[in-house]
Amino acid sequence: MSRERPRRATLPPAEENTKKLENVINEGNYYGAQQMYKSISARYVSAQRHSEALDILHSGACLQLKNGQVTCGSELAVIYVETLVKAKVPYGDDVLDRVTKIYKMFPHIPLPQDLGEDDDMQQLNEALGAAKIRVDCCLSFLRAAIKWSAEFGALRDGSPELHVMLAEYVYSESPEPDMTRVSYHFVRGNNLKKFASALVNFMGKCYPGEDDLAIARAILMYLAMGNLRDANFLMDELKKHDLPRSDLIQFINYLLATLQRDALPLFNMLRTNYRSSIEREPSFNELLDEIAELFYGVHRRNPLQGIFGDIFKVPAGSKDEFPQILS
Repeated sequence: MSRERPRRATLPPAEENTKKLENVINEGNYYGAQQMYKSISARYVSAQRHSEALDILHSGACLQLKNGQVTCGSELAVIYVETLVKAKVPYGDDVLDRVTKIYKMFPHIPLPQDLGEDDDMQQLNEALGAAKIRVDCCLSFLRAAIKWSAEFGALRDGSPELHVMLAEYVYSESPEPDMTRVSYHFVRGNNLKKFASALVNFMGKCYPGEDDLAIARAILMYLAMGNLRDANFLMDELKKHDLPRSDLIQFINYLLATLQRDALPLFNMLRTNYRSSIEREPSFNELLDEIAELFYGVHRRNPLQGIFGDIFKVPAGSKDEFPQILS
């Protein structure tokens, strides 16, 4: 006689488990709570009760982060986003608000300042290590959220709000922020004022020669997306402050003016005359190739152009000619 398979216990409302798990966290058993959050939420997912699984994971991520448990909190935050994908939850303001709430729980901890020779370097190293963990954890969460938003209803590049969050956190929490990454996400965001503020702040504390590169990179990234309006707006915001004086900044100013007219020969002349400034960063020529394609329909360079390039080279002019040409 075959034995009957035992029936699976009916899952209680998610609120009951949420309260129980909150008590475990309040007792300081963060690891134990973490394992329970993962196993209990998985049961709700298996039962196709995605909304309740999301409630449990959201509560857990926020509570762990609130208590400074960045690794545990970010892991639950990533699982929360993975569950959004499994449930095919569309992008919208309500879900964005919940993602934003998790983001705001990630700690902001200033690094020790003005350490002298006799200060405890172990303390500094620990602070730097903790900052890297915070940034990496927040990055994992927000990258997953951006990918979900792009797949389920936001813009092609993902939610602009999420891009701003990622750029802000990387800039504010990294001991030495990667300005290429920061700019990449800000240009896909929707807060030019914050971007300008970050660049101005960076100019005030970066090494000599990094300030004009950061400005040029930001402008070229906007232009490579075909976004001349925001490139001009950002430059206007930056001009309210003391901009570095360099050939690279001069090139960017002339480039912005050139792209407002049908002036491919002038565009090519600018690239020729400011080649040494442009080549200070390898990515600039690639960005300029994308800009040439978007604004003037110029096809990307191919190997054959290396053979015949000199035939089509635009004659170089003096840098002093550009103000007259553009006026």
